[in-house]
Amino acid sequence: MVRDSQKITPGEIEQTPITLSPEALRELLNKNWMTHDAMWFYNCVKECGIEKTNKINRAAVKAMGLIEVKRIKKALNIARVENFDDFKRFANGAFSLVKADFMKFSWSFRPGNVIHGEMEPEKCWAYKGIKGLGLIEQYQCGIFDRIDAWFEGLGLSFEASPQFEGCLMHQQGRCYRDYKIFFKTV
Repeated sequence: MVRDSQKITPGEIEQTPITLSPEALRELLNKNWMTHDAMWFYNCVKECGIEKTNKINRAAVKAMGLIEVKRIKKALNIARVENFDDFKRFANGAFSLVKADFMKFSWSFRPGNVIHGEMEPEKCWAYKGIKGLGLIEQYQCGIFDRIDAWFEGLGLSFEASPQFEGCLMHQQGRCYRDYKIFFKTV
């Protein structure tokens, strides 16, 4: 039991120094966000079943991505993405903000305005978690919905390949995607 003399006042909380590096803070926040996401998914499956959870999850991820892209643009001081160099700056900045160390994926820029993203084999956090729940056969991955929403929020037209339903890591043992971006010509 805490005695009144041991209570921490709001002023003391505000004065408590945070000694985390920016990298450690980013890692902590991303891990907490992904834990929330996993617990939300798990509890939604228990309450609603996998089919409805997949639908709600993918809609929520897309809606979040549309809001997130605006915040990332503001944080990176990017007004518009008008060409591939602008997009590279956005993508590098965005992934440096949202990618935690446990997220074993990479991205590269390829000729023809293509960005390639790839998860290390068998390292996808969503795949491992859903497989652990025994739901991988019915799971509809929402990770690329977030990236798709970024493109939409940036006002960019794109083609994504491969097109798939379900979980690519489960289906092919590999998870990857290429986005060809089309910029408006003036």
